[in-house]
Amino acid sequence: MNRRSILAAAMALAGLTSAPVWANAEAAAVKSVAAQTSVADVQEASLDAVVEAVRQATLSAQVPGAIVSLNVKAGDRVRAGQELLRIDASAAQQNVVGNTAQLEAAQANLRVASKELDRQKQLFQKQYISQGALERAQAQYEAAQAQVQAQQAQTRAAQTQTGFFSVRAPFNGVVSDVPVTLGDMAMPGRPLVTLHDPSALRVSAAVPQSMIEDVRKQLKTVRYEIAGHTSVAAASAQLLPAVDPVTHTAQLRVALPAGAEGLVPGMFVRVWVPVSASSEAVKTGAKDGRVFLPLTAIVRRAEMTGVYVMDAQGKPRLRQVRLGRTTGQTVEVLSGVSAGEQVVTEPAHVVKKL
Repeated sequence: MNRRSILAAAMALAGLTSAPVWANAEAAAVKSVAAQTSVADVQEASLDAVVEAVRQATLSAQVPGAIVSLNVKAGDRVRAGQELLRIDASAAQQNVVGNTAQLEAAQANLRVASKELDRQKQLFQKQYISQGALERAQAQYEAAQAQVQAQQAQTRAAQTQTGFFSVRAPFNGVVSDVPVTLGDMAMPGRPLVTLHDPSALRVSAAVPQSMIEDVRKQLKTVRYEIAGHTSVAAASAQLLPAVDPVTHTAQLRVALPAGAEGLVPGMFVRVWVPVSASSEAVKTGAKDGRVFLPLTAIVRRAEMTGVYVMDAQGKPRLRQVRLGRTTGQTVEVLSGVSAGEQVVTEPAHVVKKL
């Protein structure tokens, strides 16, 4: 009998076997759970959303001209009424000067017509002139008066137009983009400055038609999650009553808290909306291979997120996973674990054993 046979016999007498340690009593001590897809537990569906400003404006010119002054850049904070840029207004200013001169001439003609009318009235009272002469003087006075009024309107219009050459901020905000540079030609309708109010932000998501009724009934349970931030219950959610005829979706708007740090328009957001167990969104989630595990099974090591999965020999093997939403004490596993696999629920115990 060789040494290996003798060792095996000795182990047998001692009540041991040559099987792996995890295949016997220690494996039995490890608590595990079968990863499973549970439609009954899934009462939420995720939607892609975006952060947007409640007040956002893209300013353009009402008149053409070269940009002669550019006072802001992207990222600047501005006040309501602050001048952002100025367009060359030389021609408009000359137009104001011309209209002002014409107004003065019309006013001079009115003064002459007024004095002439007074003289004609005196002569008519002494019966030196006819009724027709008096009426002609009255008509000349009224025509001069109308000419003054018309010229005043033209002068005011010219003065108002000079204000179009100065682009000012309509509200307090932050400049998002300035797509022009000094010397560019501003044209009516061409974007010059884009700004938004950072104190009033919201999340906007498109809700499929099949989910609209479920979401409308349970707006108070809507949650959102932004990268770098934890999942937050929506303080105020609004589902717009109209449905887009092209995409067949309704807009869901979730108000963000005022003064939220690090949030800017355009950021990606994950919105969780309530759906019934019979919803197509839930059924689809149940069929696409995703499973659900208790939070206690998750292992985090530096930038790696994983779980211990029991292999065919009963040994726990660390496997990297990608997680989805968290509901209560359960987390969704998007990839890395298949339904039915045994996952260790107390990984700290496994680490000690290893």
